[in-house]
Order: sequence, then structure tokens, then C-alpha cells
Amino acid sequence: MKTVLAINGSPRKSGNTSLMLSEFVRGAEMGNSQIEVVKADELHIKNCTGCLRCNIIKKCSVGGDDWADLSQKILGADVLVFASPIYFHHVTAPMKMIIDRFRSFVHVQITETGLIHTPWDQWDKDIVLILPMGSSDDVDANPVIELFQYMCNIFGSKNRLHVIKGTRLGVNKHITKTKEELEVLYPKMKLPIKLAGVDAVKNVELLEECFELGKSLSSFLPVQ
Repeated sequence: MKTVLAINGSPRKSGNTSLMLSEFVRGAEMGNSQIEVVKADELHIKNCTGCLRCNIIKKCSVGGDDWADLSQKILGADVLVFASPIYFHHVTAPMKMIIDRFRSFVHVQITETGLIHTPWDQWDKDIVLILPMGSSDDVDANPVIELFQYMCNIFGSKNRLHVIKGTRLGVNKHITKTKEELEVLYPKMKLPIKLAGVDAVKNVELLEECFELGKSLSSFLPVQ
């Protein structure tokens, strides 16, 4: 049985991020998986303080929050899903606080030319990014993708990164709106009405992509 841990970084319970993640989870439920979804803003996660004690004790020294439990779930998961809208070219603040605490999973050595990251354990995980954004250009997600590409490399060569990006999703539940609803909405957003039909089709395909990825990662068959 595979273990899937999904972290929802959106502050909206039924926004585009949650709808895309729900389709991923629905797909994952088709396989033999144990699935848990947590909302980043409902967790009590303190800031990383940069104390560097994790270099010595091999775990985060910041106590009194939910990190000890969450970190064990992260380490034990076969599939890690990070779902977040893009806010100012990056994930939301609650999600970023969680990512910052990943520092405790590695030993960091300062050298004359940079840093050497050595994970306490080599990971072999599927790591999924679900990134809806208001922008029509998915380049806005590049800072997040580059960070996770770097993290995947740090934690071991066997990690596999999967990215699903949704563009021009500027309002709540945008991804589920029909062509007719988008034709009403887009003039208010100062977008060409001709995009309504294109986006209605694109958004259906995007939800299907989330479902199919969840389904494919829920089994032990290799992802093509």
C-alpha cells in the first residue's frame, strides 16, 4: 500500500487549488493507497529560526508545534503533494513555513564556494506540485518549480517531480465555470471574451490531468 500525504496551501476551502487537489485525491483513491490531506493554515507550524541545531541532533529543535508529527508523515510518505496557488510568484505563507522546516532533514556544510547538503536519509518519493495561478503565463510558477527541483536533488537521485500548472484562474472556483459563465466573467476581468471557450475546455482537461496523475501514482506501476 502506498502512503500519500497532500498539503493544501490554499486559504480557500473550495478554491481552484482545493478543486484540483480533490481530483488528484479522487484518482489516488482508485488505487491501493492510504491518503491524508492536511491544510497548511490549520497546522500550528512555527518559523525556522536558523539555529542550525538540526545539524547536530538530526531533527528540528523548534518544539511546541505540529512539526514533529507532520515531519514523520512526510518522511513516511511514498507520495508528497504540495498544492498551492501562486501568490507573488511563490507558494502561500503557511506552505512556505512548512518548506522552511525541511532544513532539518539535511546536514548543511558551509564551504568556501557554497553549501553541501547531505540528507539524513535518501528519499525515493514521487513529489507532486499542483499550482494554479491567476497569470496567463505559467512562468510565474518557475520559482516554486526550481526550488522543488533543487530539493528533489538534495534528498536523493531517486525522487521524481511531477508538476501540474493551471493558468488564468483568477477567481474562486474559476476552474469549474462553464463557457457561458466565463463569457460573463471575462469582460469584468478585462479579458477577451474569445478566451471563454478555450479556457472552459482547458480547465476540464486540467482537472482530468490531476485525476489521472493521482490514479497513476496510487499504484506501484511506473509512471509513463
